[in-house]
Amino acid sequence: MIQKCVLEDDHTVQQIWALQHIAYRLEAELIGFKELPPLMDTIESIRRSGETFYAYWNEYEEIQGVISIEREEHDTLTIARMMVHPSAFRQGIASQLIEHVFAEYPAVPLYIVSTGKLNQPAVALYEKYGFRPIETFEVAPGVKLTTFHRLNPSLAQAKEEFTD
Repeated sequence: MIQKCVLEDDHTVQQIWALQHIAYRLEAELIGFKELPPLMDTIESIRRSGETFYAYWNEYEEIQGVISIEREEHDTLTIARMMVHPSAFRQGIASQLIEHVFAEYPAVPLYIVSTGKLNQPAVALYEKYGFRPIETFEVAPGVKLTTFHRLNPSLAQAKEEFTD
């Protein structure tokens, strides 16, 4: 079940923090960059992030996956974090989280996400949902991130505005 997270709840934030450290350590190894910003987070920095978090909870009330979003501008939504516990890989949790965000924010013209260029599972997931690479940039020697955009297919007007 997917629910919006209450960041004032200590148990919830501790689970997010723990999952984040497990998931992003794997990504750090995958892309060869040990200083990923999410690995530097604390429980308090997650609380103060300004992001909205949604979690996929299993039947034992354990978080198995998390997506967080930011609304920096009225016409864009950025997926700031996406993580799934390794024990829950390949169960469709990341897909359910993305679909939940699309359902919760159906009127957003543009969705944005970034991931390590070498993180092929994440790249494949985002491309599956219509995200297209826009820019690749180096964040450290030999480490590249790619930013993806997805125009909302249900908003024809948005498509025209962003492709002109």
